[in-house]
Amino acid sequence: MSIFDILGGEFIEIIEWTDDSRDTMVYRFPTVGKAIKYGAKLTVREGQAAVFIHEGQLADVFGPGLYLLETNNIPIMTRLQHWDHGFRSPFKSEVYFVNTTRFNDLKWGTKNPIIARDPEFGPVRLRAFGTYSMRVTDPAKFMSEIVGTDGEFTRDEIAFQIRNIIVQEFSRMIAGSGIPVLDMAANTGDLGNLVAKAISPTIAEYGITLPEFYIENISLPQEVEKMLDKRTSMGIVGDLDRFGQYAASEAMLNASQNTGGAGAGMGAAMGAAMGMGMAQQRATGPWGPVPQAGAGTPPPLPGNNAETVWHVALNGAAQGPYGRAHLGRLVSEGSFTRETLVWSPGLDGWKAAEDVPDLAQLFTTQPPPLPGAS
Repeated sequence: MSIFDILGGEFIEIIEWTDDSRDTMVYRFPTVGKAIKYGAKLTVREGQAAVFIHEGQLADVFGPGLYLLETNNIPIMTRLQHWDHGFRSPFKSEVYFVNTTRFNDLKWGTKNPIIARDPEFGPVRLRAFGTYSMRVTDPAKFMSEIVGTDGEFTRDEIAFQIRNIIVQEFSRMIAGSGIPVLDMAANTGDLGNLVAKAISPTIAEYGITLPEFYIENISLPQEVEKMLDKRTSMGIVGDLDRFGQYAASEAMLNASQNTGGAGAGMGAAMGAAMGMGMAQQRATGPWGPVPQAGAGTPPPLPGNNAETVWHVALNGAAQGPYGRAHLGRLVSEGSFTRETLVWSPGLDGWKAAEDVPDLAQLFTTQPPPLPGAS
């Protein structure tokens, strides 16, 4: 083999990059042990940029097209130039290909809850997540600020940093937006535009832009969502009296069926107290009772109080609530007796029916058994 064959194998004549990985942002063309031949062809495809690094410094950036490397912009570095170094040139040129297409469906999300002040609920904890797309618009700045000498740079290596920037700006926007929690779902588009605009200057310093940014969901803690669902299911928006009565009765029913010990009972009692407290707070103002504003419903007439309803312990389970007329039918059937335990809002616990004056009359007004009845 002649020396020209040996040297011929050290020349690079075609420089190109075909990528099918879908996640590589920067690829360094292999030049170890070789030199770029004078007149070599550089092919830069659509969605790519070629960055030349010479002696550690950025020399030039090439957009899509076919180039013949035969100008003074690209050093002619063959080993034939430096016989005194034993065919080893002390100079070095490197070619990096930068992917300038969009990287889509990148995820972002809040790792920890964001504290925001809601005009209706007060301080609330929010979580959010969404997607965005990313594109390199300044290959030279991207190489100098982010990539450095990394021979194969992937999107995952920068996505984590971008995600941190997004969460920081999103937290700031949400905390200062003043948008009620219940209205945020209708304003995710506007919030997304505000966040994208806010992070653009920081992202631009990396040579990157975010063509698309989406907020898919903003959520409350599970406990708060359950309370909202409960309010919606009852349809009591604006009527906290009914909500307080419902919460108190539900807590007491849960306590009667719960055998989990003192801890569970204490939790149920706290729930009942909170429900009754909400109803009392709604009904009382700083100058006395506050009239309840119904949806066109007049207040009850004097002396015509609403009927009391009762929960009844039958067959080891709480049933009801029942009105007094229904309890009278149960007495006739024999399933409701003097010893049956009952409870209604206002009682401090379950009591026997005969110990409640309103119900004791049910047993005194019943006719005696028919003659001859066994």
